[in-house]
Amino acid sequence: MDQTVETPRSGVFHKFSSSAGSTEALRFWRSKKDSSQEFSLQEREAVSGDERNGDLENGTSTVYRTYKRRWFGLIQLTLMNIMVSWGWLTYAPVVDDSAAYYNVSSSAINWISTAFFLSFVAIFPLCIWVVNRGFKLGFICAALLLVVGNWIRYAGSTKPSGGIYACAMVGEILIGFAQPFVLATPAKYSDLWFTDRGRVAATALASLANPLGAALGQLINPLWVNSPDDVPKMVLYVAIISTACSITAFFVPSQPPTPVGPSSETPKMPLLPSIRTAIRSPELWLVFGTFSVYVGLFNAVSSLLNQILLPYGFTDDQAGIGGAILIVVGLVTAAITSPILDRTKHFLLAIKVIIPIVAACFVIFIWMPETGSLAGPYVILAIIGAGCFALVPIAVEFLADLSHPISPEVTSTAAWAGGQLCGAIFVIVSDPLIADSDGDPPKNMKNFLIFQAVLAVAAAPLVIVLGWFGRKDKVVLRRLQPRQEESSS
Repeated sequence: MDQTVETPRSGVFHKFSSSAGSTEALRFWRSKKDSSQEFSLQEREAVSGDERNGDLENGTSTVYRTYKRRWFGLIQLTLMNIMVSWGWLTYAPVVDDSAAYYNVSSSAINWISTAFFLSFVAIFPLCIWVVNRGFKLGFICAALLLVVGNWIRYAGSTKPSGGIYACAMVGEILIGFAQPFVLATPAKYSDLWFTDRGRVAATALASLANPLGAALGQLINPLWVNSPDDVPKMVLYVAIISTACSITAFFVPSQPPTPVGPSSETPKMPLLPSIRTAIRSPELWLVFGTFSVYVGLFNAVSSLLNQILLPYGFTDDQAGIGGAILIVVGLVTAAITSPILDRTKHFLLAIKVIIPIVAACFVIFIWMPETGSLAGPYVILAIIGAGCFALVPIAVEFLADLSHPISPEVTSTAAWAGGQLCGAIFVIVSDPLIADSDGDPPKNMKNFLIFQAVLAVAAAPLVIVLGWFGRKDKVVLRRLQPRQEESSS
């Protein structure tokens, strides 16, 4: 007679025969989990499309399966990433009209964006703790902060003229607080709901939705605002869309009914031991440093592209097209490379190839604006976008693999916080590097282009040396090891 029992340690249901041999096999697998902390296997009849692993004792089939409901959570995470980034760039595309509406300078509007970056850095330790307790709690925190932040901004924008700048700033900070919860969660969500054949693509979809939101803000917000009086309408529209995209976060399943693979069932380290282990790993520091610098450089060049190109005779529209090329080419490239790397697992090789190419492009970009031709800047921006967008999901997943069994949100949140901090610093540093009115041309940003090129070149060797000096065993993909061990057995 068959029975179904639930083991209290894992919450996984095991179907087995009441015979002595089957009972002994069940004990074998439970003791295997207790001793190695690597296995918790679900035994049941195989279903088409599921992953199987054999039971060494009696030949039964162990089945890992994925669930269609995982797409609901992934779409929800993607939508919130879009709206967080759109909220960030609500005012920047219409900076002059926004400054006139709130009766402040353009610099004050720019500080709203900078506050968004710094908000991430301020809250990311709390974010790690929250997401470590469960990604759904992170979903709920992000949804609440996103909704409240947007409506606070609108509360200060209800008058046709003369908005409340403090409300705009406070609302932006709350939206900034929401960002780490949606940027940190993709790695943890894909680890829990997707197999190793789909993690990179899932992480890419959710993570790269963030710059897609920025692109939507840059393209759509200027269409809504023709004068300062239109700013309240723009803020209201963004608030409504953000609310619609956030409300369903409360209905996302907290975890799959059964594990989708060996790595998703592997117990993760507690939070404090995870942090202590991570800070002792030279490999994690090397990837973290490179990721932070290049994300910061991408954020800076995205924010300052108009100021970089306009002194050389380019128009606002041409600069906007350059920004669109940066993002669209990057999204297309990531859509192509992520599934390929999901299958090949050549994460480290891809990083070592991409980083030097992007660094070289930052060097070449120093002289592109002064050519006066659109082709040069557009081509270099396309390559930078392709490299940076392809790098993001690879680096996030590589960090999760290097640090396994540390929970993925620890490394991903810290890496994103480093990138946001670098982006804020680079934007602030750019101001004193702008040429004077007597420059050639006036107000050009060539000094800043040199500054970012030096940083890009200086950071490139950090990942090149990964696996050198007898440390090749430190860069293995640890999340694949349980699967490989079971396959070999």
